Amino acid sequence: MDTSDAYASLKIKDYRRFITARFLQTLSVQMQSVIVGWQVYDISHDALSLGMIGLSEAVPFLLIALFAGHVADTVNRKKIILISSTVYMLCAVMLFIVSISILPLITKLGVYPIYAVIFITGVARGFLFPATSALAAQIVPRELYGNAVTWNSIVWHIAAVTGPAIGGLLCGFYGIAPAYGLVAILSVFCIFYYLFVTSKPLQKKIKDETIWESLTSGLKFVFSNQIILSAISLDMFAVFFGGAVSILPIFADQILHTGAKGLGFLRAAPAVGAIIMSIVQTQKPLFKRAGKYLLFCVAGFGVTIILFALARNIYVALILLVLNGMFDNVSVIMRGTIMQIYTPDEMRGRVASVNSIFIGSSNELGSFESGVAAKFMGLIPSIIFGGTMTLAVVGAVRRLAPKLKKLEL
Repeated sequence: MDTSDAYASLKIKDYRRFITARFLQTLSVQMQSVIVGWQVYDISHDALSLGMIGLSEAVPFLLIALFAGHVADTVNRKKIILISSTVYMLCAVMLFIVSISILPLITKLGVYPIYAVIFITGVARGFLFPATSALAAQIVPRELYGNAVTWNSIVWHIAAVTGPAIGGLLCGFYGIAPAYGLVAILSVFCIFYYLFVTSKPLQKKIKDETIWESLTSGLKFVFSNQIILSAISLDMFAVFFGGAVSILPIFADQILHTGAKGLGFLRAAPAVGAIIMSIVQTQKPLFKRAGKYLLFCVAGFGVTIILFALARNIYVALILLVLNGMFDNVSVIMRGTIMQIYTPDEMRGRVASVNSIFIGSSNELGSFESGVAAKFMGLIPSIIFGGTMTLAVVGAVRRLAPKLKKLEL
């Protein structure tokens, strides 16, 4: 197999099916995210209520993450993916039901039915993340991990561009319930593609472990590896402090005055930048001097967030968010490649679950942090604070993790 071929991993039939399913899943999840954000803001007009969306998903996700990693290393990963994806689809149906005009639960109960459904999606996501990460590593050979991670990033970010845009436009032109209906339909097609991915056998464990040993082995492995620990810590804190996605509805409404349609484009802009950078990296991977590139790009992520807070024109804001996505994408691909290369096959589910605790939960907890900060500091100061803290994290990791700074992949 020609490992220099930029399209090598796409020539594997199972991987094409897998990333098609991932595309449809990401598209539906991103649409649902922007729809939920706008719906909650429309009901409450409160920054803290927007932050509570992230907390509603993060709490169950964190509670089951280690157990989900154990399950991904002991139960057929395709079955886990199919069950979790079905739960996602049913959650979209529930959001549609509580939003339709003939059953106006929202007017009676406010945002609480939405939080309840998002809580369930957090459980599904907790099982889905380690299973998909582990299965992806089984589908492609080791020498194509970097290529596969890059294409997965491209597909994910294409969906992340179109999902928020479609979700915002559907809310603006047709209403919230029809938008949720499309999310449910896309989720069905996602399950269909996952069905045709070949099941892979689980790797035989090197030694027998108790359940507690299995649950904690992923944590022990990650904390004993400076490169993995520093890479995911860098990403986690950058997203936790620097992510301003959850308060974009307020920024779109109060600062840029663009409404739901403009919100969709603002949500999509970082993913546009990520797609551009992903395509660049399929042709010219940044694996030489990877550590230095990683630190530089996370710092760039923080700087663009600070400048975004000062933007008062939607076109300037969109350009800054595109740049923000370009910087972030380098971190995503670097971290994904590091995780695949340095993780033993029999521990992929558990290590992926630890990664999900660091990275996945940082999105939701970061949303909560952004909502709280905006509530008590004010919108603009909270965004500037987040970008500044991101720069501080880069400085700390550069000082405390010398192996990362010298990393070459």
